[in-house]
Amino acid sequence: MKRDVGAELDVEIYAPTTLEFQIAVAPQPGAEVTESLSFTLDGKEIPLEKINEISGDHGNRIHKFDVEKGNLKVSYSATVLGQADPTPVTELDLTTYLRPSRYAEADKFFGFAATEFGDYTDSVALLEKVSSWVGSRLQYVPGSSDPIDGAADTLLAGSGVCRDYAHLVIALLRAVNVPARLVSVYAPGCQPMDFHAVAEAFVDGQWRVVDATLLAPRQSLVRIATGRDAADTAWLDNHKGSINVNNMVVTATVDGDLPKDSVDQVVSIR
Repeated sequence: MKRDVGAELDVEIYAPTTLEFQIAVAPQPGAEVTESLSFTLDGKEIPLEKINEISGDHGNRIHKFDVEKGNLKVSYSATVLGQADPTPVTELDLTTYLRPSRYAEADKFFGFAATEFGDYTDSVALLEKVSSWVGSRLQYVPGSSDPIDGAADTLLAGSGVCRDYAHLVIALLRAVNVPARLVSVYAPGCQPMDFHAVAEAFVDGQWRVVDATLLAPRQSLVRIATGRDAADTAWLDNHKGSINVNNMVVTATVDGDLPKDSVDQVVSIR
């Protein structure tokens, strides 16, 4: 499988600040990645030696740098050839991703999730049930949620965007003792095209992807960042100064036809 992904960002900076971007593909054994990344402030490219690339868990890559007032253009493109090996699993992962977190407050769902999903002893059936349940109760409405909304807020509102769907899936799965986490991805076929967010659940010895939005086939997703929730995987973090994102264009395509997907299939991000 050949996948081409990228992002073009236009960010207005009103005061000196420190920025962190998580838009680069996470390197995974088994897949070959060719990429380019540039940051240009008021027409002058920022030298790569001034960009600090921080390596995080699961291949997360944070590009952090100080920047003065001005207009910042960010350009990233990558070609991914082949499919990655199965994602490694550690005992720390299985502990970390069972705990409640900032946006996936599993402790608020213990009683509800046990009543709704406690009878599903087969883990694969449980994933399908949770995905279908969240997908049928939420409406995908861009702009309907706030950046501070967690899974409980999303359930009460009945609407949200991809990260809200993923947070609710994660909270429900953790509440029935299934480790779950959030992954930001490039998603060929996604409409509307954007940075996408999905859940991953530890089932039958592997991390399996759950996307209750059904906006893109899971077989072609490309991993960017992985963490407890959106607090760990945001594509842009701003520290200190004031900024505004003027424009953002995300692209993600596959060579050939998109894979066929169904909610009852068990799929891993490869």
